[in-house]
Amino acid sequence: MSETPNFPHLPDRLSINVSSPYHVAAVFEHDVGVRFNGKERDDVEEYCISEGWIRVPAGKTVDRKGHPLMLKLKGKVEVFYR
Repeated sequence: MSETPNFPHLPDRLSINVSSPYHVAAVFEHDVGVRFNGKERDDVEEYCISEGWIRVPAGKTVDRKGHPLMLKLKGKVEVFYR
């Protein structure tokens, strides 16, 4: 018997930062993939499908609190479960 797992609905906006209001822990129990402008990205910290942007770290640059500086890239965002 092959059962298809019940995945939670992927929200329009999602963040991996647990202090963010857009963090949904139930989604991260499964492996989530993000395709940006046709290429799969592994370094996405936050995304918004309706506004068409992702946030990614800017290399090894950090702010004074030790958090990575984030770049906002605009384009076509597709989200899926792997």
